[in-house]
Amino acid sequence: MTSLLKKAEETLEKAHAGINPRWYPRYHLAARAGWMNDPNGLVWFDGWYHAFYQHHPYSTKWGPMHWGHARSKDLIHWEHLPVALAPEGPADKDGCFSGSAVVVGDTLALIYTGHKFHGPADTDDNLYQVQCLATSGDGIHFERHGMVIDTPPGLHHFRDPKVWREGEFWYMVVGSRVGDTGQVRLYRSVDLHKWYDEGIFAEAEQGMGYMWECPDFFTLNDRRVLMFSPQGVAAKGYQNRNLFQSGYLLGEWQPGQPFTHDGQFIEIDSGHDFYAPQSFLSPDGRRIVIGWLDMWESPMPEQQDGWAGMLSLPRELTLGDNNRLIMKPVEEVSAMRGSYFPVPAHCLKNQQVFVAADAEAVELILQWNCNESAAEQYGVTLGDGLRVYVDNQAQRLVLERNYLDFSLAGTRSIPLPEGNRLSLRIFIDRSSVEVFVNEGEACLSSRIYPQPGQRDIVLFANSGTAVLKEAGYWSLDK
Repeated sequence: MTSLLKKAEETLEKAHAGINPRWYPRYHLAARAGWMNDPNGLVWFDGWYHAFYQHHPYSTKWGPMHWGHARSKDLIHWEHLPVALAPEGPADKDGCFSGSAVVVGDTLALIYTGHKFHGPADTDDNLYQVQCLATSGDGIHFERHGMVIDTPPGLHHFRDPKVWREGEFWYMVVGSRVGDTGQVRLYRSVDLHKWYDEGIFAEAEQGMGYMWECPDFFTLNDRRVLMFSPQGVAAKGYQNRNLFQSGYLLGEWQPGQPFTHDGQFIEIDSGHDFYAPQSFLSPDGRRIVIGWLDMWESPMPEQQDGWAGMLSLPRELTLGDNNRLIMKPVEEVSAMRGSYFPVPAHCLKNQQVFVAADAEAVELILQWNCNESAAEQYGVTLGDGLRVYVDNQAQRLVLERNYLDFSLAGTRSIPLPEGNRLSLRIFIDRSSVEVFVNEGEACLSSRIYPQPGQRDIVLFANSGTAVLKEAGYWSLDK
């Protein structure tokens, strides 16, 4: 272990003992202490799921990036491992930025962005981002091989490589910025060491962002999906309300041919907090995605508690009949279910119905009959800070949070699905909520910060009647 990795471990061991656990997740992955953002290097290797992540072990603020590391047998119970990468070489002296992982025989390979400044760090003119390689035989200790792709001429923002195998070649997509235009660039290799530039893979049209971060490319049902996180997309009505978004383009591609798509960028999660999702394949062939359950420049009250940032539940991706991505929790999360508590109320008329007290880790199931529900608003609350409800006048499903002490207030919403059934699967953790709609047709994920005594779950219907077909919850226990 290098001196910088050893220093990071010693710092984390000491800091972890002092964190305040009031909002620390019960069943989501978070760093032991310090700062966490993008998931990196998601992969199955040697009998384990591995999750790496952007990490600053020395404070709860973003800083020189390391790669934190955890592994799991079941995507739910995570074991923290030593920090995998630290910024300690000429190619990554100012940070080991995001990247991906692939398995080559009995070797795990990490491909990541080396972040460095040639001169003062107060101008992008001195910024250079290159792609680097590190390998491991045991999945824990890594040998660094340095830079494998230099910064292309004229570029400065050039990061977040995602690598996959197709036929006889490895391919890599990298996010980049040219002026105020976001791009994804494509590379090809036979050995992960020497890469050939295949040119621009996709490029932002007017209004689609000045930088495309964290690109990912994969196949579902013979369709090609380019998933990425654009920066600089203006909000319009209910859409693109977060500072940055995450979503996808659906199209066609074959090696040696251009990527063609319909130009319709679709947000993958409609909540306040979801960014930089990365996908990988499970051993049984499922396409699984995990995202950062936070948003840039949003208050993070847990910073006062010694930690910052967490990852979403792992989610399985499939392609629906309407050529939209379906995203629902992986089946493994059901293993956390403890006792089930049904809610006997099936019709609410201008009333509130108590469901559960002090809900820290629950999975709530609600099935509303929309055709028979005429209340102006009906749904569920968690204390006085969170409401998930139907706005019948606007015909939208709304996630509303109000934590004014932390400058967190506002709504995110989606159009009500067609038909009379609205099925909600709501996962509540100590400081997060993830709402899955109609078996994954939509999802809204947000951070929440309930104070003591503000975790009771209550159903409500205002100005009319709301009809439930099913209601209940599971306690969740790892």
